[in-house]
Amino acid sequence: MLIANPSGSVSLGFHYFCFPVTSNRTIAFHTLGCKLNFAETSTIGKTLTQAGYNKIDFDEGAEIYLINTCSVTENADRECRAVVNKALHANPEALIVVTGCFAQLKPEAIAAIPGVDMVLGANEKFNVVAHLTHLKQKGPAHVHACEIGDVNSFVGSRSSGERTRVFLKVQDGCDYSCTFCTIPLARGASRSNPLNKVIEDVREIIRSGAKEIVLTGINLGDYGIFDPVKGVRESSFLELVTELDNLPEAPRFRISSIEPNLLSNRIIEKVSESVSFMPHFHIPLQSGSDTILKLMKRRYLSGLYSERVQYIKSKMPHACIGADVITGFPGETDEEFLTTYNFISGLPVSYLHVFTYSERDNTPAIDFKDSVPVSKRKERTRMLRNLSVKKLRGFYGSQIGSTRTVLFESDNKSGFMHGFTDNYVKVKVPYDAGLVNTLVACRLEEIDESGEVLVSINEIITA
Repeated sequence: MLIANPSGSVSLGFHYFCFPVTSNRTIAFHTLGCKLNFAETSTIGKTLTQAGYNKIDFDEGAEIYLINTCSVTENADRECRAVVNKALHANPEALIVVTGCFAQLKPEAIAAIPGVDMVLGANEKFNVVAHLTHLKQKGPAHVHACEIGDVNSFVGSRSSGERTRVFLKVQDGCDYSCTFCTIPLARGASRSNPLNKVIEDVREIIRSGAKEIVLTGINLGDYGIFDPVKGVRESSFLELVTELDNLPEAPRFRISSIEPNLLSNRIIEKVSESVSFMPHFHIPLQSGSDTILKLMKRRYLSGLYSERVQYIKSKMPHACIGADVITGFPGETDEEFLTTYNFISGLPVSYLHVFTYSERDNTPAIDFKDSVPVSKRKERTRMLRNLSVKKLRGFYGSQIGSTRTVLFESDNKSGFMHGFTDNYVKVKVPYDAGLVNTLVACRLEEIDESGEVLVSINEIITA
């Protein structure tokens, strides 16, 4: 029987143990959504393996499956159901645990999915060891979720498994109120890992042998610790970048995504002066129409976005710049869409992540008038994705003949291995195990039929 506690969460009424719980049960994981989700799944997995659980591949028929969900994906419910069914196909008697953003937003809906045994909201996903101790057999789903206003703790996370590049979570939550977004409802208020803790994490990652760290967060540029006594923010994203850049053992750093209104000229200048921070920015745009940006309640207009992009290129002409765009937002007429298309076409951005707008419960935009037909939304998405292909090929073409530093990864696809230059050009060479996790000076020779860049190796910089 489910018991609601005074904070609004639903629990089994048990007390958490203060000592490690040992188990030899097998467990498998599946992650939907962003790199931050993957980092959190890795951290949860490490906690479980330390408690004695045996991690196995998804298709091997695990005794327990943990599914980390996303609320940004267009078909979150359908995707979650599909993964649950896949797990039950691998082992019909498996215990199914669902957590993540969608689990926080729709816990009862997930609990109603046949086969789901436990739902863990935002506050409970890192307490999974204690919860699993009491989950012994299949039955009615147990739901552990609180009101999002009660989510105020920060749990550090980082990806593991791929030694080359590590995604490090330094910030979580968001205080913005964009009319299309459910993230604040799923993640809670903005909060950050203290600067000294981030540096400790970075040094531990460096000791593990990784050559690149990607800083991640929900609203990364909002990084900082607010002191309620002093009434001021004790640190900022610029300070974080500066401190990390000053580390004598600093690896390569990337900034995963940063809002244009939080990407100051000083941050851009700092990256341009840095050896450690890569000339690669991902800056959400969402629309090139000021009318639509206002409807979305974004905190900038197209003019500021253009200024940021142009300033990056003035300091780092070789920099790669990505952008997020949403098509078919309510009120986006053909004219407004063409404004967006032409705005992006005229900007020196390198690639796009294009999302088709979909209505989300509990967001203001769901009640907006002038809904765009789904077929038109998808057509606009197709047009922008085609534009992205042209943009990326143009950027890659501008880099042919240059020599750039590449970090090679461990994949072996049809006899080739891949890597990314400092400015995020994807390159490939014939597979050589000796190049894995090495920094190599390479000359970019030509773009092949797949759109990837063939390179010749000049010298190995760091093995």
